[in-house]
Amino acid sequence: MFRQMRIDIETVLDNDPAARSKFEVIFTYSGLHAIWAHRVAHMLYKRKWYTLSRMVSQVSRFFTGIEIHPGARIGNRLFIDHGMGVVIGETCEIGDNVVIYQGVTLGGTGKERGKRHPTIGNNVVIGSGSKVLGSFTVGDNVNIGSNAVVLRPVPSNSTVVGNPGRVVKRNGERVGDRLDHTQLPDPVIEMLRDMQRQIDDLKSELRAERALRRSSNNHELIPEGEPTL
Repeated sequence: MFRQMRIDIETVLDNDPAARSKFEVIFTYSGLHAIWAHRVAHMLYKRKWYTLSRMVSQVSRFFTGIEIHPGARIGNRLFIDHGMGVVIGETCEIGDNVVIYQGVTLGGTGKERGKRHPTIGNNVVIGSGSKVLGSFTVGDNVNIGSNAVVLRPVPSNSTVVGNPGRVVKRNGERVGDRLDHTQLPDPVIEMLRDMQRQIDDLKSELRAERALRRSSNNHELIPEGEPTL
């Protein structure tokens, strides 16, 4: 147990440049506190002490702002940065070396029973405000952009952005849109921009056609043989 706690502290120090010391991490990082509380709640959950496990998770939620269902299975070296508003569902499975930022939801899409929450692979980064909803798998080495809404499986070594989430990079190759290393594109915005360009082109054609018609009408009003000024 103490070895695992030491790994958790080192994970925070490795992922957060603002963390200055182990003492600071132990006493001030709510994401770390939520993970430790979840381990206790999960142990109770596996022993079928469901109500007590939920009580532990709710106390943790009250103090940290992070809600992790006791049934969720979490791997090693999970880092929850800031964490306020993070929700992790009952049948969610999270691999190793995963980073989750504030406002992330790993949830379901309805009242179905059984496996209804996502399975997150290893070395995944989930950006602020992202929602991963449904029973499917997000592969290894995946980056999910901030505020993305992911509703379908994501292959390994991919980058996902937008609402609904779309893969824009796979195995190091760009898919569709051009990527910038500092800013992820939104395919929906790109589509809207393309539609706006088409509308502008149509407006230009209509203006040119109207101008041509006015010119033709003015020419017809001038009698033949009369000089024009």
